[in-house]
Amino acid sequence: MDLFKEILKGNKVALAKGITLLESSLETDIISSQELISNCLPHSGDSIRIGITGIPGVGKSTFIETFGKILTEKGKKVAVLAIDPTSEKTHGSILGDKSRMNKLAVDENAFIRPSPSSGTLGGVSSKTRDSIILCEAAGFDVILIETVGVGQSETIVNTICDFFLLLMLAGAGDELQGIKRGIMELADMVVITKSDGDNLQKANNAKQEYQMALHLFPASENGWTPKVSVCSALEDTGIKDIWETISTYNQQMISNNYKDENRKKQDVYWLHHIIKEDLGNKKYNSLILEGKLDELETKLKKGGTIKQLLEGLSIY
Repeated sequence: MDLFKEILKGNKVALAKGITLLESSLETDIISSQELISNCLPHSGDSIRIGITGIPGVGKSTFIETFGKILTEKGKKVAVLAIDPTSEKTHGSILGDKSRMNKLAVDENAFIRPSPSSGTLGGVSSKTRDSIILCEAAGFDVILIETVGVGQSETIVNTICDFFLLLMLAGAGDELQGIKRGIMELADMVVITKSDGDNLQKANNAKQEYQMALHLFPASENGWTPKVSVCSALEDTGIKDIWETISTYNQQMISNNYKDENRKKQDVYWLHHIIKEDLGNKKYNSLILEGKLDELETKLKKGGTIKQLLEGLSIY
């Protein structure tokens, strides 16, 4: 199978194989994946990339399924890149997002790809950015990036998306969360989920608190004022309004040229990130092959400091 040609045709099997190739650590696969990305790159860039994050239990998967179905019914092609945490003990991931999105998983206009975080910090996999390029080349015009879901640390997703959506729960320390910087100040929209039944009043109260908190942050350089909304994925309320807000944002960012400029800034960020990551991995592997890592561990146990040991390797 010629992966590149099949991906351009929108073949979802080929797309899945292409992403698997990206995630491989085999030297031959790394070379092949870089060629695939280079071929797909001229055919990418025409989507709206939406990063979705929130604490565990906020209902990200349920929200994404309902949201995704609304989009496919509008004729959109939706790709979901879901990042699952990797176990430090077994180095495995559950990768169960497809089973949590039954209806969307069988939708002809949707593609769901769970991927392991592989220990990468920041809520997204190191290969997520490349996977986006492949999905866009396959014709998907809305890319949803669901992060691991660990909360305040998930800011790296903002370097690969156009719109950053933060899902929150009512009554989960709203006042405190609302004034925290980091992830809150990056959000283009905050949505209070599970806003139904007895929880509806709490959700509306939380909405007001977040609106007041967001006014404390400096104005965004793109001219956008972050929005706060409530929704219920189970009752399908408030979801369509979220898409209308994202569409308005997207048109505004295109008209003021911020979307294109921001993607260029993101490319520069990843250039630095990948160089540092690749050089670090090569140095680490060479220390293992030369047997020097064992020597460093022995010296460290005898009372040496990490910085002193690294200075001896001319890393600093």
